[in-house]
Amino acid sequence: MLEKLAKQTAIYGISTIVVRFLSYLLTPYYTRIFGLEEYGVVTDIYALIPLALTLLTMGMESSYFRFSAKADEQGGDVKAAKRRLFATTWGITSLAAAIFFVVMAFFREEVAAVMGEAYVAHPEYVVCVALIILFDVWGCIPFSRLREQGRAMTFVGIKALNVVMNVALAFIFGAVGLYSSDFGVGWVFVANLIASVVTWLVILTTVDRTVPKINWGLLMAVFAYSMPLLIGGLTGTANEFIDRQMIKYLIPDGAMAQLGIYGAITKIAVVMMLFYQMYRLAAEPFFLSNFKKEDFVAMNAAALKYYVMASMVIFLGIALFRDFFALIVGGDFREGIFILPVILGANILAGVWLNLSFWYKREEKTFFAVVVTSAGLVAMLLFGLWLIPLLGYYGAAWTRLASESTMVAVSWWLNRRYFPTPYNWARMGEFVAVALAMFFVAEGFNTVVDCAVADYAFAVVVFGLYLVYLVRREKIDIVALCRSALRRR
Repeated sequence: MLEKLAKQTAIYGISTIVVRFLSYLLTPYYTRIFGLEEYGVVTDIYALIPLALTLLTMGMESSYFRFSAKADEQGGDVKAAKRRLFATTWGITSLAAAIFFVVMAFFREEVAAVMGEAYVAHPEYVVCVALIILFDVWGCIPFSRLREQGRAMTFVGIKALNVVMNVALAFIFGAVGLYSSDFGVGWVFVANLIASVVTWLVILTTVDRTVPKINWGLLMAVFAYSMPLLIGGLTGTANEFIDRQMIKYLIPDGAMAQLGIYGAITKIAVVMMLFYQMYRLAAEPFFLSNFKKEDFVAMNAAALKYYVMASMVIFLGIALFRDFFALIVGGDFREGIFILPVILGANILAGVWLNLSFWYKREEKTFFAVVVTSAGLVAMLLFGLWLIPLLGYYGAAWTRLASESTMVAVSWWLNRRYFPTPYNWARMGEFVAVALAMFFVAEGFNTVVDCAVADYAFAVVVFGLYLVYLVRREKIDIVALCRSALRRR
């Protein structure tokens, strides 16, 4: 079964890396044509969009996976049951998104005033972003349906179309000088909007002539499952964006510039986020399928161990060579590169507590999602109010790490209390400890030896030693793996 998860992760992973790489071409581009404050607006907007998406999708993605598995389990006319589920979840999210857009468009000036001085002169930014959210929500459940059906290549292909269009339009708009107009960074959102509309039109071709139609009886059952996920999702998403909002509101001078730097540096952690995203895309429908408890427990424990192994390899690969990765962003943004290892650590922990959440989603005890993410939000607020006014964006990075650590700790306790799973915490802790020890040894060498060539050479040696350690510790047969891969080709 783990081979199936690995295969799905690889499909999502390789294709997602290619797609996201195209998307992240915008980071070096935008950080070279926009100033710190202008890029701060981009960072701010793209931190707020996920909150709106979480609110309007209402936890229906996980609900769709779970109720689809139930339809398979119950038998009968499975196809009709899944079509009814699809029409209902798609209908309610589409309705919510339409209402949201009308409200945002009508109160655009008031919303702009709340968002800050940078938006008051351009309330049309609010309308443009609300339209992006509208079409993204309208396409959300059809994309979930593709994942549930195992149509990974179709899923990624349409996502790739969205990214390619967005990137191409962004460069075209820059080439013709639109970013120098009064509308400025608003053209970033126009490019995104056009890509979202086209993506929605294409995803409609996959719905098999199903139309959004709410079955209210079914919706009540789905809501009973999804409501705690919605609340947990909102608090979880708040954890993802509130550090940026606290920078904006808690730093008296140069807030948008610091927000721009923080946003640019977090983009450099792209590889870690790509790994987390591809794991989530593959693992969520996989673990919410109808497995026997003993199979689920064994696979979940093994999956987390291998996730931690891969994550620490990625951590070292980026953290040891962060000066090289700093070249991704414009020169004005590179002063914040020192926060990158902290951001990477927070991203790793996000994947850990994601894995620890599968059991209560499977057991339909989704209230625990609220407990976990609320604890993270409390930690985010407490540490943010303390550290961000003192340390600026560096404090924001540590605040994010503290929040993710809290969610992992609470998730661990809940799992141990209600659904004991034989995670090999000692082995995973060893992977982390050895990686951190090697990182600090390399940092010490860099401090003592003031030679870039020697520093990079030593980093290569350290990274290689960690790979050798993992292979020997886990008794991985590299030759057998290579032969297996060649046979599959």
